[in-house]
Amino acid sequence: MGYLEELNESQLAAVKHIEGPTMVIAGAGSGKTRVLTFRIAYMMEQGVDPFNILALTFTNKAAKEMTERIGNIVGSGEARNITMGTFHSVFSRILRINADRLGYPSNFTIYDTQDSKSLIKDIVKQFNLDDKAYKPGNVLGRISSAKNNLISPESYEKNPEIMMEDKMSKRPEMARIYKTYAARCFKAGAMDFDDLLYQTNVLLRDFPDVLSYYQQKFRYVLVDEYQDTNYAQYLIVKKLAAVYENICVVGDDAQSIYSFRGANIQNILNFKKDYPDFSLYKLEQNYRSTKNIVEAANGVIAKNKDQIKKTVWTDNDGGEKISVTRTLTDNEEGKLVTQKIYDKAKNEGLSYNEFAILYRTNRQSRSFEEALRKLNVPYKIYGGLSFYQRKEIKDLLAYFRLTANHHDEEALKRVINYPKRGIGKTSFEKIIIAASQYGVSPWDVISDFSRYPVQINTGAKNRISEFVTMIQSFSAQLDRMDADVLAQEIARSSGVLKELSSEKDKGPEEVERYQNIEELLAAIKEFTISRQEGESKALSEFMLDVALLTDADQKEDEDRNHVTMMTIHSSKGLEFQHVYLVGLEENLFPSQLSLNSRTELEEERRLFYVAVTRAKETCNLSYATSRFQWGNLITCEPSRFIDEIDQQYLNHETPARAGGRSLVTGRTSRFSEPTHSGGLNRQMGSRSLKPISSVNKPLGRSEKPTGPPTSLKVGYNVEHDRFGKGKVTQLEGTGDNTKATIFFPRHGSKTVLLRFAKLTILDS
Repeated sequence: MGYLEELNESQLAAVKHIEGPTMVIAGAGSGKTRVLTFRIAYMMEQGVDPFNILALTFTNKAAKEMTERIGNIVGSGEARNITMGTFHSVFSRILRINADRLGYPSNFTIYDTQDSKSLIKDIVKQFNLDDKAYKPGNVLGRISSAKNNLISPESYEKNPEIMMEDKMSKRPEMARIYKTYAARCFKAGAMDFDDLLYQTNVLLRDFPDVLSYYQQKFRYVLVDEYQDTNYAQYLIVKKLAAVYENICVVGDDAQSIYSFRGANIQNILNFKKDYPDFSLYKLEQNYRSTKNIVEAANGVIAKNKDQIKKTVWTDNDGGEKISVTRTLTDNEEGKLVTQKIYDKAKNEGLSYNEFAILYRTNRQSRSFEEALRKLNVPYKIYGGLSFYQRKEIKDLLAYFRLTANHHDEEALKRVINYPKRGIGKTSFEKIIIAASQYGVSPWDVISDFSRYPVQINTGAKNRISEFVTMIQSFSAQLDRMDADVLAQEIARSSGVLKELSSEKDKGPEEVERYQNIEELLAAIKEFTISRQEGESKALSEFMLDVALLTDADQKEDEDRNHVTMMTIHSSKGLEFQHVYLVGLEENLFPSQLSLNSRTELEEERRLFYVAVTRAKETCNLSYATSRFQWGNLITCEPSRFIDEIDQQYLNHETPARAGGRSLVTGRTSRFSEPTHSGGLNRQMGSRSLKPISSVNKPLGRSEKPTGPPTSLKVGYNVEHDRFGKGKVTQLEGTGDNTKATIFFPRHGSKTVLLRFAKLTILDS
């Protein structure tokens, strides 16, 4: 057990306590992954059967790395017997084993976001609804939220509160769309990502024998990043651990930043209520960052009320102070940050992969991209279009999907006339209508026109029949050929390779599409070679792996000498020597959308904490005093988060060309502690935040209101940046604590604190 000597006292205690409910609160950079890995290895050395261990990780990549590290300790053969992976990957495999219980085929397709949006778009068109009111993204978000809260289509339409919300939002047909969407997915033998959790809950709820089997199998349950679990995930874990209660959750409430995905911080905060006799271990030593960075981050996160108290510390050197740079414009910010990176890399002989530019929203990347290109600094933006979302890749994958599951409607729609084979859009629409009339899938119709007649011409029918025969021939080889061999055959026989190869001389984009297909086929070859003895090499198995990829699982570039650019949300779990956190302005970070409640503001503060703690050696903050947004030049003030850092850890660098003196001289904090009402008492500086071109006057925090203006009255019509137009129904409170209750047709009634709410009075 020499590996245990690598652990500090707190880590060792967490590793060795393997029985009963356990919570490990792991501060940033405290060696959380090492503890989780060593804990599993230690359990196995103590006689725990690896078949009885369920470990749920944040990414498939993390699961693979942990399995390898555990294998180095206890042997790779034993390590492979652990059930380890993400919620979606683990439970998708359980669902495949038990799919028949739920009426699904074992080879069900997993729809990605594009597939789901495409299906919703079809349904909206089918019902002749306004596609602006029922945007696919918004509809899918509503359905996703329902599933994450385990609300079925039937329960949805029977809930008067939900139905009223939809009516007020001018989307009264949401329940009908949800019900049709679920039915179409079921008919297609498909589940979306949310279904993988929703249907697992249904399986464990409705089939006690299945629940009992997995409760006995998974006698030890470990969950990483527990603060990021949603209600559906929480319930699965709680059910599986109910018999033995050998549950260990690892996470950090200070890094809970995914509420927009349904994550519920209360899951980790209330762990002690679910398991009153739990054991708590705190990993508080930070091995990643300098003292200045750790202490600065601690000071900010301490402002949050909802948290599990801990004191993160480090033995690392003090390091440089955190620099704060003020610029006149966002374009100047881009130039200045880029110049600093360029100079530091050249003067200190550093690789560009040691640098990261982090921002609150993707739209902020433009000024930095332009500046990086002008200095010929290599960079890569993460979070853009992934390899598996490219059109040519999606096209070939659709052939693979249809080969495994003929009833996959989205795959069929994508490739029935690609490459072009004379099957028009009108013909396919008639097939969809016929399928709906007969209550079958489109594949059932096209594979037996004699049984399901459709009014399309004989030529089109013949071409469709040839297509059906081709897909059936692929399917016949599904369990006979290795994935790489069958993939090559499909790419060739379908005409995809010929279609793309004919474009090779047309230009760089066409060449790249062909090369992307070659890369995909190479990846399938690599998959086939890497399979262990006894593991399936079928194409359907590769497709399952692809469907469950997360952003963090994407293949690394061979040339990694580039500056990393990404949103802060995407940076979680990563670390860099030098971090540049940009756009630190009020209403940008924290986001203007987060200023309506303490809960939302606290999540923004946790997001800031995550950003700062990505840095190992240096952390650099910057903001602009003006920037263009939506075509308007706005004047900005620095983020409150800068003021929440103790000044002893900051070094203000205001360049002469920014037109200002150093902010550090004689500077005092403009912010006070959070009030009990959840707001912030703030003394305003001279800078205001309002669109220069605005005609209507907003009620902004920079105007130092002592209460609502005398012009604002009950019954007045106002406009809110987030909720749109509404009517004031109630005013209460005085001074800084004045609140307005406003009815917004699309969002219902909302109560806002006037000193934070950006309201424009529409009445004269």
